[in-house]
Amino acid sequence: MIYLELLWVFIQVGLFSIGGGYAAIPIIQSHVVEAKGWLTMTDFTDLITIAEMTPGPIAINSATFVGIQVAGIPGCIIATIGCIIPSAIIVSLLAFLYFRFRSLSFVKDTLAILRPAIVALIASAGIGILILSFWGEGGFTTDVTALNIVSVIIFFSAMFVLRKYKINPVFVMLGSGVLGAVFYLLL
Repeated sequence: MIYLELLWVFIQVGLFSIGGGYAAIPIIQSHVVEAKGWLTMTDFTDLITIAEMTPGPIAINSATFVGIQVAGIPGCIIATIGCIIPSAIIVSLLAFLYFRFRSLSFVKDTLAILRPAIVALIASAGIGILILSFWGEGGFTTDVTALNIVSVIIFFSAMFVLRKYKINPVFVMLGSGVLGAVFYLLL
């Protein structure tokens, strides 16, 4: 039964994550954390971190991670297949339709309308992870003592380095990980 649930959840992720992996994050969170309770919000944040750092699409990496956490290797395979198949079918169909009808103004207008919605989904996921990192599972609060100063320092340092020196984001992530490990081991 758990295999069918995993398959169904990730078929939905594959079907409704329009806009790429980052747009899938709220959908995955809704199913995996809120509806099914397979992962805690902290585990989900770890999942997103790992899925983003490993090669490949974030939704598929997330499906693989959730599947293995919930039902071992068979769950990993089923969740990954559930995520891949709908997306492959949809992309193939859309590619065919796009190449056939790309010159129509309706197609151009539809794509222009979807862009802001995708940006909003990505921003929602990013803000949710930022709030969890800064304030923990309790969520946003105006209580300054609840703020995780180490996370705030690392975040703003990383943003500064990315913007000022244009360093490769992979190196910034590695540096942030090292800084976090050092800070948390010392504190």
